[in-house]
Amino acid sequence: MSGYVSRMLLLGAAALMIPLAGCSQKASGPEPVSGKDWFAFGGDDSELHYSSLDEINAGNIDQLGLAWSYDIDTFDAYTQPLEVGGVVYFGAGHSVLRALDAKTGKLIWEYDPKVAEAPEAQTRMRAGWGIRGIAYRDGKVFTATRDGRLLAVSAKDGKLLWSVQTLDEAPGAYITGPPLVAGGVVVIGFGGADYSPVRGYVTAYDMNTGKKAWRWYVVPGDPAKGFENEAMEKAAKTWTGEWWKFGGGGAVYHSMTYDPKYDRVYLGTGNGFPWNQKIRSPDGGDNLYLASIVALDAKTGKYVWHYQANPGVTWDFNDAMDIGLTDLTIDGKSRPVILHAPKNGFYYVIDRENGKLISAGKFAKVNWADKIDLKTGRPEVNPEALYPNGKPFVLVPFPNGAHGVQAMAHSLETGLTYIPVMEGGRVHIDPPNMKEWSPRLGMFVNTGLGASPPDIKTDPATSKLVAWDPVKQEKVWEVPEPNTFNGGVLATAGNLVFQGLNSGEIVAFAADSGKKLWSFDAQNGILSAPISYEVDGKQYVTVIASFRSSFANSPNWDYRQQKRRVLTFALGASGSLPKPEPYDMEVVDDPGFTVDPAKAAIGAKVYGTSCVICHGAGMIAGGAAPDLRVSQVPLDDDAFRSVVHDGALMERGMGKFDNLSSEELEGLRHYIRQRARETKTQK
Repeated sequence: MSGYVSRMLLLGAAALMIPLAGCSQKASGPEPVSGKDWFAFGGDDSELHYSSLDEINAGNIDQLGLAWSYDIDTFDAYTQPLEVGGVVYFGAGHSVLRALDAKTGKLIWEYDPKVAEAPEAQTRMRAGWGIRGIAYRDGKVFTATRDGRLLAVSAKDGKLLWSVQTLDEAPGAYITGPPLVAGGVVVIGFGGADYSPVRGYVTAYDMNTGKKAWRWYVVPGDPAKGFENEAMEKAAKTWTGEWWKFGGGGAVYHSMTYDPKYDRVYLGTGNGFPWNQKIRSPDGGDNLYLASIVALDAKTGKYVWHYQANPGVTWDFNDAMDIGLTDLTIDGKSRPVILHAPKNGFYYVIDRENGKLISAGKFAKVNWADKIDLKTGRPEVNPEALYPNGKPFVLVPFPNGAHGVQAMAHSLETGLTYIPVMEGGRVHIDPPNMKEWSPRLGMFVNTGLGASPPDIKTDPATSKLVAWDPVKQEKVWEVPEPNTFNGGVLATAGNLVFQGLNSGEIVAFAADSGKKLWSFDAQNGILSAPISYEVDGKQYVTVIASFRSSFANSPNWDYRQQKRRVLTFALGASGSLPKPEPYDMEVVDDPGFTVDPAKAAIGAKVYGTSCVICHGAGMIAGGAAPDLRVSQVPLDDDAFRSVVHDGALMERGMGKFDNLSSEELEGLRHYIRQRARETKTQK
């Protein structure tokens, strides 16, 4: 009798009446090292975001309460913690590391890498979001910084052990993703291949010394300079034109997984630079190794195999989403597999040994392809999705993806994968001056696309949590969720799925049915995934509440006023949070300020290329940065220059835009006042 059924019998006959409709045979896979600690981004090397603990379960979840909370004084805490040996570790803001007692929340130590003081940070802070995670192994905590350093810190006392600059070949890049411990090395990639011409790569460093072990490039460089290895020589044959002048893209900005069974690293590679393939590779080609999972030997970095989800990708589809490892029984045979549900809306099951596609199915709305050919592994692409001959196409999923970087989870009990799904569309069309196209630097996403025709409207994006059977490639259940962006997911052996929502709740669903069983008012939106661990025989669940978006939400979590907190729950706990203060979002103005439309037009252009990503579409902020309409700073010319041009607030996450002229700065002030008056009733 399985452990799952045994627990259900103990929970009572009523629990057994919940149907397991559509579920396949229970999956098995790499066993957690102990199940007690959460030592990797996804829990352990399998990266499934699954806990084998079951003290907290569907039968007693109503007894779960707040054990402790810890307020984080930072500008951003869009991050996931770890726990080892009764200590919770996390990085937030400028990769500031903290260690907390897992039972009490008391601060043990703090390490600040002083990112704002690093010369490289002045430009790299102009783009990118907050740190999303850290790594741990053998008494060391590893983190990477926006300015490109990879650091090892003592888990005991927070003292720096070694530091190395890893963006030596990517001057326009930055790092927000978690490092990966793979055997004896630490592997790190980077982001930024939408903002500047970048050639993607990952680098491995000796875990104990920080000495460089190997580097692997995702896309080929200039053929005239030769190729680093056979993989790059092979890849170059799949590109056309002078792609290297655009860098090529392919940044590994988030997901990597280590497979101890084969001693391999699996990389989830990025999209191309720019998105539009007709610009970077005008005569087509697969453009290896964009939008792929690539397997490398962990000791040498040598290429082993790849699977490309989107050959010749001409959209913002990439494979930086979870790469989970398990074993599935397929056609009566146990297979070591990768579970992968990237932006493009297809769920892939891939053989870990050889990289061959086993199956694929649509887990969300998709119109760019009808299906994946299982013989070739290639998608059957809808010709209209390539937006040919100036014909616009509303692509589904949109660039945020059917599944973004918010973690999915896979339960070894139910055999189901739980995916935070988004559904929306975006117009794709060639720019009118495609032959003259050139990159725009700053915080401008270089899509290589033209402006959307004003007569084409897209429906508002929606979101849901989907439980997916990877063997049958079918949906088992789904739950509608609020707005667009919700948090990552944790599955546990207690027949539970935990998730934070942008509504301000953390919730628990029954893993087999999707029934909502429990919720807690976190007083803030949540993007991070929860974790679970055991200390002194007691199970805890921890999540970090913090929210940011480039788009307004409802409720809209104000950058300045939201409370960023570590929240930890346990059975029988009864803690509470302080009563939240009401948000004051009053738009400020200076009646004596006269808006000059010509200057405001200059400011609108600057805002659209350098400010919108953080300060919000239409200047209505979504929590990623202050709402400029309610800020006093733009009312004063000297204060505005000090912050925007001179970098006075770099410690609080505001980049230094010393590339802007006095005319552009003045234009921004006029545009801010113009939008503040136009949107005074919108909060």
